[in-house]
Amino acid sequence: MTFGEMQKVLVADDDAINRMVLGELLKPEYTVILARNGAQTLERAARHAPDLILLDVMMPDMDGYETLRRLRQDPQTAHIAVIFISGLDRPEDEANGLRMGVADYIAKPFNATVVMARVALHLQVVRQRRMLERLAHVDGLTELANRRRFDEVYEAEWLRASRSKRPLSLALLDIDGFKLYNDHYGHPAGDRALRAVARSASNGMRRPADLAARYGGEELVLLMPDTDAAQAQQVVCGICDEIAQLMIEHATSTVAPMLTVSVGGATLVDHGAESASAMFEAADEHLYRAKQTGRNRIVWRQG
Repeated sequence: MTFGEMQKVLVADDDAINRMVLGELLKPEYTVILARNGAQTLERAARHAPDLILLDVMMPDMDGYETLRRLRQDPQTAHIAVIFISGLDRPEDEANGLRMGVADYIAKPFNATVVMARVALHLQVVRQRRMLERLAHVDGLTELANRRRFDEVYEAEWLRASRSKRPLSLALLDIDGFKLYNDHYGHPAGDRALRAVARSASNGMRRPADLAARYGGEELVLLMPDTDAAQAQQVVCGICDEIAQLMIEHATSTVAPMLTVSVGGATLVDHGAESASAMFEAADEHLYRAKQTGRNRIVWRQG
């Protein structure tokens, strides 16, 4: 969910009047998705990834307890907060739901003020949790993904590429002579230069699945799923061109009067014959070659 986007609430109830009442109540504040039974709830939760589900306990075929159990079994929906809608007032029914992970209860008949207050409360918790998750995955200086986030995404994308036999490209980008730059211009200027390079890298990652991350120090990593070697090199060339156009002066560089970068890359083509760590090491090796052969260049593993 991006800033300013309305949060999504899935209302699941077999009673059409209840769905209509809750839907009309919530629509001014949230994007509302409706489901009339357990099967629809599971399908629409997986497809729309709502922030919150209002789930009727008493539904035919698959009741709220069974629907909740299946939601929690699916990794796609296990994290979604659920509020039970119930006409039951027995303490043991409420306790059973709480043991299964339900966040709250709303009693029938509905009180509009209570419904809106409880929905707002739990959606605020969702926003706060996501903000903390984002902060845990973002590098504070560059605002790129951090190494922890890269490791998670890289593992998942490598497994996906291996299963689907699709290409996966990886590049390591290192600022040439960055220690000399820091020593000459000072660390605040070094931070500004690193942020500028990071913005150029982020701008080059134009597809939703692409990822630019800070791997450590002045080293960035670029991950490009479903991208072959030729396409990946074209993306990296574009990033290097944008960095060159920044025209950041680097008077102590042994390469050029302006800030430059070296890049090493590799593309997964021989599925099943190379591990994720081996592919990363191949990109790192080609970054080393780029540095050894003069810097300010891209060296990509061929074949």
